Amino acid sequence: MAELSKLYDAIVAGKLEPAVEVTKEAIAEGVEPQVIINDYMVKAMGEVGQRFQDGKAFVPQLLMAGRAMKGALELLKPLLKGNASATLGKVVIGTVKGDLHDIGKNLVASMLEGCGFEVINIGIDVPCEKFVEAVKANNADILCMSALLTTTMTYMPEVIKAVEAAGIRDKVKIMVGGAPVSQGFATEIGADGYSDNANSAVAVAKQLIGAQ
Repeated sequence: MAELSKLYDAIVAGKLEPAVEVTKEAIAEGVEPQVIINDYMVKAMGEVGQRFQDGKAFVPQLLMAGRAMKGALELLKPLLKGNASATLGKVVIGTVKGDLHDIGKNLVASMLEGCGFEVINIGIDVPCEKFVEAVKANNADILCMSALLTTTMTYMPEVIKAVEAAGIRDKVKIMVGGAPVSQGFATEIGADGYSDNANSAVAVAKQLIGAQ
């Protein structure tokens, strides 16, 4: 298992190739995918997220770590298929209409994926109908919306209204986040959950689907 500590180190350092190599070796040795994900990938992303919060790591490092983790995760995904308990739930995530920021959203998506959620990332500048379509098409458990501008966060309640109008509000939990968004705003617009960083987003998502 000593080799797997190299996976942790590779993700924290944002090195894709070593992360993939160590993961391949672990799979060949028959290490359980959930052990690789929970004990090494999730912890590595948690460490990077913490460093970011503490001002010791910056956006490029976050993205490199996310890329390294994603590369390793791709190798594990086929092994997780068919194991229903391997996925905690389905999450549709996107940045709302008028907003072209995707770094925070992608980081949250990577963290959720690394922690065992199936994530459908529908990109940036997403209109109401696209959110609704994606939730329906994927039978999503959670809808995550991100906004980085005060001008675009006002679109979030529009999406919630569209979900209600589509008759699926009782089937999906709604999470919101992004720099200008607050717990107060989330409560006001009727969202089920709010997070101000990628680490706590995972905890909130787990709470919402009762997987804590």
